Amino acid sequence: MPLLKLVSAAGVCALLAGCSSSAAQQRPQAPSDVVATVGSTSITLSQVDERALQQPAANFGAMRLAQAIFEARRAALDELVGDQLLEQEAKARGVSRDSLVEREITNKAPNVTDEDVAAWYQANRARVQGASLDQVRQPIRDLLTTQRVRTVREQVLADLKTRTPVRLMLEPPRQQVATAGRPTRGPSNAPIEIIEFSDFQCPYCLRANPTVEEVLKLYGDKIRFTYRHYPLPTHPNARPAAEAAQCANEQGKFWAFHDRLFANPSQLGPDALKQHAEALGLDMAKFDACVDSRKYKGDVDTDLEAGEAAGVDGTPAFFINGRMLSGAQPLEIFKRVIDEELARRNAG
Repeated sequence: MPLLKLVSAAGVCALLAGCSSSAAQQRPQAPSDVVATVGSTSITLSQVDERALQQPAANFGAMRLAQAIFEARRAALDELVGDQLLEQEAKARGVSRDSLVEREITNKAPNVTDEDVAAWYQANRARVQGASLDQVRQPIRDLLTTQRVRTVREQVLADLKTRTPVRLMLEPPRQQVATAGRPTRGPSNAPIEIIEFSDFQCPYCLRANPTVEEVLKLYGDKIRFTYRHYPLPTHPNARPAAEAAQCANEQGKFWAFHDRLFANPSQLGPDALKQHAEALGLDMAKFDACVDSRKYKGDVDTDLEAGEAAGVDGTPAFFINGRMLSGAQPLEIFKRVIDEELARRNAG
């Protein structure tokens, strides 16, 4: 049944929300390399791969092979770290790990009621592809139960990590992506560089924009952020908007123009673009001449080519110190990657 396939891939597919248009490791790690420590216990890459390589390839969709391998390894590593934390806690308490899990996780996960199942079904009718509630009742109950147990487990592990030092050394794939002189915010020597490939007409880019603003506010001068254009061919207003934004940049108004376009996603036509520029106080003679001559068509073409070379196949796409993050991700995902990069820098 389609729902069962959906459930099996839910954890990964949730990371792939984005507008669609149709990596080499810095230092290869050997099987014997330690990729995590939990207290005084080490976890090697071979231990990770023993579990990671059992995952179905379908879980990783259209990801590049290097990124898919990393995601599989990272998921397996998180499981191994969690297992080790629970094992050490169980030993400290003088009980078996199974008893600890049952007492502190399974028994504390809220029960799934019939009302919960019906509510999920009503909210996700399209995902069950016409199946009746009776046909998918048990898979939905299993899904919700799994989610609730996972939530409690994550809470328990977060508490254990405050008492047991955990360090991850698994190397992610990175891409060399240039800023290409595009509009940038933040100091040039910031420890975190984020390059976004975006499309002003993409609804997922619109959804991601407040999260990006929150990230920039949260980390301040620790981030240098660059915006590069990736207008999709399915969005007819995206390329003119990108070229117009570069014309606004010529007059020092890129970010104001950028914010105005995302604040008015239905106003991206030729006349609207000029109205936005006028409202921002731009020199309209210069702006009109820039837009009408398509002065920055080549810049947008360059960004598209750079994005394709880096593996971008939809928007938004982010590169955080070269680590690709696809889709309109929640703040927690950005924080995880950024905090890992800051920790790597501090450890180095």
